[in-house]
Amino acid sequence: MLASDSPSTSLHDPYAALRVKGFRLYMLAAMFLTVGGQMQSVAVAWELYERTHSALALGYVGLVQIAPVLLLALPAGHAADRYSRKHLLMGSQLLMALASAGLAVLSATRGAVPLIYGCLLLTGIAQSLSRPARWSFLPQLVPGELLGNAVTWNTSAWQVASVAGPALGGLFLALTHGARQVYVFDFACSLAVIVLVGSIPTRPAVRGLERATFRTLLAGFDFVRRTRLILAALTLDLFAVLLGGATALLPIFARDVLQVGPTGLGCLRAAPSIGAVVMGLTLAHRPPLRRAGPVLLGSVAGFGLATIVFGLSRDPYLSFVMLMLTGALDNISVVVRSTLVQSLTPDAMRGRVSAVNGLFIGTSNELGGFESGLTAQRFGPVASVVGGGIGTILVVLAVAFHWPQIRRLRSLSEAARDHHAKVEEELTAGSTAS
Repeated sequence: MLASDSPSTSLHDPYAALRVKGFRLYMLAAMFLTVGGQMQSVAVAWELYERTHSALALGYVGLVQIAPVLLLALPAGHAADRYSRKHLLMGSQLLMALASAGLAVLSATRGAVPLIYGCLLLTGIAQSLSRPARWSFLPQLVPGELLGNAVTWNTSAWQVASVAGPALGGLFLALTHGARQVYVFDFACSLAVIVLVGSIPTRPAVRGLERATFRTLLAGFDFVRRTRLILAALTLDLFAVLLGGATALLPIFARDVLQVGPTGLGCLRAAPSIGAVVMGLTLAHRPPLRRAGPVLLGSVAGFGLATIVFGLSRDPYLSFVMLMLTGALDNISVVVRSTLVQSLTPDAMRGRVSAVNGLFIGTSNELGGFESGLTAQRFGPVASVVGGGIGTILVVLAVAFHWPQIRRLRSLSEAARDHHAKVEEELTAGSTAS
């Protein structure tokens, strides 16, 4: 399934992107950002529940932070295309630092709970501004031929940070018996991100000059709609996460199905990230995929199949392996999709397309958890997970049938060259006709 472009791997440098100083600084900054954010999420949930003893109070955390993402994603994408992505990243982290400082003060003084939500709202605004700028900034740091390698390493680093963040957050809470120190650490992480991003040497980027109108804000949606390879990849990701969301039900499986308790729950939660990191390292050390389209379809179908086996399993070890497999296969999908989005999108459009990509990912994660909980409440957790896995496989078949381009997709670099050549040909034809 992981066929390479060449029978020989001797010319492939798995560390090529890491040899670029700007990318190393970017990846380190992204890890600080993720670790700090994950630690803060753990601390906020712990402190809110300790003070309110209300599950609804925890539900408001997601609502407060997702609202600005939905409202500001498209304007933030337009800003990332028109202004310096580097400066937008630094500015958003300054807002994040202010929010963390506010949470630290409120924790130390036992400030009003509504003010905590105010700081979380500021965090959501900072994340809304940060994501399109961060995702569209990456292609400015490495040559085009290294983009796939950079995406692979960046995804693996994010997975490592996603595992380390909650663990460090819990450790800080246990050692300090309070959330204030976690917020102070997150404040320091935000300052570190500002310093690291400010030190990144960048290449010139094409800037969009259009004013912010309704049409220009929606230009990212229009580009995705017209670029069928990107639309097919995003559709696969959207429905795989929406239907195959076993992670949201892991507490039920740990307690009632597998009976492994809280320690087992921690292991199950870590399993997908462990699988993703292993697959990321594997992809980085192999030459670029030779048949990226079939690999993408196969990985998402395999994700669905592993989800079905997990839902039916009563063996904790088999369940752990299946969750590792879902993480590994999902990482293949993420790398192929992210590389497609970055390599097929013109630089002047990357911010707006990244905003659309973020909306697809964000809404699928949130709605996927809701869908899993709703179907589990009605039909039971096993039926919810198994049905989601079956639905994921059906979506793969539908996408492969509706967008045959994805079945024929071979090398990602060749797809990028063919796409840009087609765009230039259309532009030349249009200028000649006019």
